[in-house]
Amino acid sequence: MSPGGLTERFDIAVRGWRWVLVTILLPALTQGCGAPEAGYLFRYGHSQPAQAPRSQSMVFFERELEQRTDGRISVENYFSATLGSEREMMDMVATGVLQGTRGGLFADANPKFVLFMVPFLVGDWDQALRLVNSDLARRINAGARRNGFHIPATGISQGFRAHTNSIRPIKNPGDLAGLKMRVPPQEIYVLTARALGASPHEMPASELYSALKTGVLDGQDNPPSNIWDYKLFEVQAFMTVSNYATGPDPFIVDLNWYESLPADLRMTFDQVAEETIALSDKLNRESEEKYIARLAREMELIHLRPEEIQSFRRLTEPVARDFIARGVFTADEVNEAREIAGRPAAPFHE
Repeated sequence: MSPGGLTERFDIAVRGWRWVLVTILLPALTQGCGAPEAGYLFRYGHSQPAQAPRSQSMVFFERELEQRTDGRISVENYFSATLGSEREMMDMVATGVLQGTRGGLFADANPKFVLFMVPFLVGDWDQALRLVNSDLARRINAGARRNGFHIPATGISQGFRAHTNSIRPIKNPGDLAGLKMRVPPQEIYVLTARALGASPHEMPASELYSALKTGVLDGQDNPPSNIWDYKLFEVQAFMTVSNYATGPDPFIVDLNWYESLPADLRMTFDQVAEETIALSDKLNRESEEKYIARLAREMELIHLRPEEIQSFRRLTEPVARDFIARGVFTADEVNEAREIAGRPAAPFHE
């Protein structure tokens, strides 16, 4: 059998055992933990490695929630995609196998979260923080209840995204033309990549390194923290910083589990979750420039000037209009978000 065939069979076996672990063994081993007399178990998973700011914030969450509830809620954290891809973990929360996650599938909770990913909606951390802590964000959080999720807080998803590739430096939209670029499995990133002339390919983050190393893909875009933590600099030559987009980081919780908690535990859970998201944002903001400096030692770094960014901005304007036309969010919501961020522009109209 060829090495490729052995690798494929190994990957299938790993996925099969992971499915058994998550769907059968974990619930069976902890089946009494949801009962009031035994306390409440909060199982949580995401794809970032243990050293990532998101993971560090969840270590804080575990310690603080267990202490403040005197052990009435216990927390189990699973990092580095141990329990599966972001898609798989989001489905586990939807079915109650997991109680919480954070990651890129937040549109399952409320499609309006896509609003936060509109290209060039915000341009810096202060603007992004004003938006995710606004009444507009709280209304979007509350809308997730209709789909079976509780969102106690939403932060910023690891900072602003940067493009990397191994073909050529990206200094204008024309440099993206024809590049096979990985995008997260979210439609807005697909449309944005197409608007900029790239060929987008949806792929889980856990599969990205291999695809870049083997040349299946030319490049990708991610926050600098992910580019470093996933060691993508080892298989990429160029990185372009444009601050073209960030995204939301909702703390996604199984609503049925949350509503099973007594009122006092719900209040404590929400307080700790809000502090956790605030800590995550703080860690990401503090580390972003450090990550960029590290990456500059590994790849050729291109910082786009404001006048260079304008051509990217013009090409991506139809992306928001597409979602407005389909009713995902409204022109009024885009305008409200811009006003909250302090980034006025020509208003969108229906």
